[in-house]
Amino acid sequence: MRRRTALLVGSATAAALAVGSLVGGVFAGPPSAAPSSGPPPALAERALGESAGGVTATTVLGLEAQVRRTPRDPDLLTQLGFAYQLRWRETADASFLPLSQAALDRAVAVQPGNPNAVLGLGSLALIRHQFRRALVYGRRSQALLPGSARPYGVVGDALVELGRYRAAFAAFDRMASIRPSLASYARVAYARELTGDLRGAAAAMHLALEAAGGQPEPMAWSLVEVAKLELLLDRRSVAEQDVRDALRVFPGYPSALTELALVELAEGRLGPAVSAASRSADAVPTLQAVSLLGALFDRAGKRALARKQRATVAIIERLLEANGVRVDLESAVFQADYGIRPRDTVELARRAHEARPSIYGDDALAWALSRAGRCAEALPIAKRALRLGTRDPQLFFHLGYAEGCAGDANAMRVSYRQALELNPEFSVRWAPVARAALSG
Repeated sequence: MRRRTALLVGSATAAALAVGSLVGGVFAGPPSAAPSSGPPPALAERALGESAGGVTATTVLGLEAQVRRTPRDPDLLTQLGFAYQLRWRETADASFLPLSQAALDRAVAVQPGNPNAVLGLGSLALIRHQFRRALVYGRRSQALLPGSARPYGVVGDALVELGRYRAAFAAFDRMASIRPSLASYARVAYARELTGDLRGAAAAMHLALEAAGGQPEPMAWSLVEVAKLELLLDRRSVAEQDVRDALRVFPGYPSALTELALVELAEGRLGPAVSAASRSADAVPTLQAVSLLGALFDRAGKRALARKQRATVAIIERLLEANGVRVDLESAVFQADYGIRPRDTVELARRAHEARPSIYGDDALAWALSRAGRCAEALPIAKRALRLGTRDPQLFFHLGYAEGCAGDANAMRVSYRQALELNPEFSVRWAPVARAALSG
C-alpha cells in the first residue's frame, strides 16, 4: 500500500463511494467483541502490520534449525515463512521471497487448513504484486479465521490495487471495527488519502502512531507516513520534525532518510537532500530510494552518478522479477519518465493496468501514452485516474502533461498549478518543468 477526532471522509465522497461506516465514523463505538480463533504467531502479526522490524539473521537461523529438527510442524514452517518476509522488508533482498513461498507451501501441504499459512501466502502475494492471487488467499483466510481482523487487511489491500474501492474500504472498515490497531488505522488513513481527505488521513495516522505503543520501528514508520501527509498539506516544518523524530526513535531508518531527502528538497536544500537519499540507498537499496537518488544527482548536475543509479534501478527490477515480484507498473512509470523505448513502455503499462486496474494503473498507462506522443488516448485515462478525488500532485501533473500535449495549454496550466500547490517539489524531475511552464 502506498500510502496515511474528526476522521470522517467528507459527505460528498461518502455519497459517491457509499462506504457507510468507514466514512461515517467507524471509531465512534467500541471495537467488536467477536472472538478470535486463537493467538496468532508473533511473526505473523508483525509481517501483516504496516511496519515490521527486529527480525535478524539469527532469528531466521534459529527457526531454520527448529524446522530441520521438526520438518512437519506447520506452525514452525509458517513462522519461518513470515520471518523470511520480514527479512525481505528489512533488507530488500528478494531472494527471501522464494524461501517464504517454500516454507508456507510446506506448511499448507502438512496442514491444508492452517489459517496463518494461508494468510502468509496472501501476504506474500501482496509483496509480489499478485493481487488477484492475494485476494483468493485473503478470502480463504477469512473463512479460516472468523472474527479475526487480519484477513481483512490482505483482502482490502488487494481490492485497492484491483480498483475495487468500495469493497476495499468496506474491508478496512470491518478490520478497524474488529480490532483498532496500527495496521487498521493506517489503512483507514490510506482510504482517506485516496479520497482526497488529507487532514482526515493525517488524523488517522496519528492514531496509528499512538497504537505503535512506543515500539521504535512501528513509531518511526508511522511518523514517516504522517510526514508524507504533512508535506501535501504544506506543513513542511511539521513534516521535517516528524521525520527527524522518526530518526531519533530509530536511528538510520531508511524510509525516514528517504522522506528526509524529500523534505530537504521541499525546503530548497539540494545538498542535504542528496546526502539523505545516499544514506537511504546505501542502507537498503529499494527502487524508491535508488531512483530518488538518481533524480537528485541529475538535479545537481552529476550526470554520471545519475546514470549509475538508473542502471542500478534496472538491476533491482531484474532481481525482483527473478524472485516473483511484478514491477510492471513501477517500471512503466520510470521508463516513461526517462523516455526509454516509448512504444515498449506503452505495452508494459498496458500489462500493468490489466494486472492493477486502479487509479495508479490508469495513471501509469496515461503517462506512458503521453510520453509516447499519444495524447488523445492518454487524456481520458489521466482524467479517470483522478476519479476518487485523490490529491496526489503526480496525478495532476500527468493530467496536465496530457492536456498540454493534446493542445489545451490553459487546462495544462490549471493542472500544473494544482500539482505545485500540493507540493512545490512534488517530483525531482518534473516539478521544475511545471514551474517553467507556468512562468513562460
